[in-house]
Amino acid sequence: MSDETRRKVSEVYRKAIRKSRERCGSTADERVVPAGTAAKLAGYTTELTSFGDAASSSFGCGNPLAFAGVREGDTVVDLGSGAGLDLLIAAEMVGASGRVIGVDMTDEMLEAARESADKAGFTNVEVRKGWIEELPIEDGRADWVVSNCVINLSPEKERVFAEIHRVLKPGGRFSISDIVAEDLAEFLREHAAVYAACIGGAISETEYVAGLQGAGLVEVNASERLFYEPEVIERMIGSDCGCSGESSDGLTAILPSLQGKVTSVRFSGRRP
Repeated sequence: MSDETRRKVSEVYRKAIRKSRERCGSTADERVVPAGTAAKLAGYTTELTSFGDAASSSFGCGNPLAFAGVREGDTVVDLGSGAGLDLLIAAEMVGASGRVIGVDMTDEMLEAARESADKAGFTNVEVRKGWIEELPIEDGRADWVVSNCVINLSPEKERVFAEIHRVLKPGGRFSISDIVAEDLAEFLREHAAVYAACIGGAISETEYVAGLQGAGLVEVNASERLFYEPEVIERMIGSDCGCSGESSDGLTAILPSLQGKVTSVRFSGRRP
């Protein structure tokens, strides 16, 4: 079941890139809503003009690097790096003496990230193909692990949390922006479009914190909550250039029932 879920999610995002290129003239990762909208909603500001294409094609649910404390010379690992906006921001923060490694399971995403890094002139960025449940990163490599609206898509979140602990150096920190959801009906969790829109696979904030702590991470904090209104959720699920690539027919009527149940949250903490 887990491998099948990954395959479906990867195929959805693969189709989304092709669809966005055909319909929207984009060359990168069109995830949820029309280009640039989600990046603004997620809290990106100067990055929207600094990094051009990568910014306009980023659709995370937060800015995990805002005020993160990443320093020059650090190594940053980005789980589910997509088209690479967070890679570029991190690359600028760590400088020439630092290193940024992105991991994604979809070839088209990796290609988009490489193109973004090359266009921006960064030589300290590397992208690797792999699962976030089994990171192609050596133990204790990272000063920082970041992720932007990706872990919710994993069918094995406990493994992801354990991998974060494994790849962090002792004292290394993480900053994760992600979607959490409370009391979703089971049929919504099983709906392909809702899952691919980063909602169906989301767990509660309480479960998320407990999962991180259960992996041995400490000082776990949840902050910067943004509650999604039903109209935003509708665009996430059914945008013309969105990530789901699946029909959202039949979901409109239940959207009001999701009021207050879907939230983006920033999680932070460290490895002891």
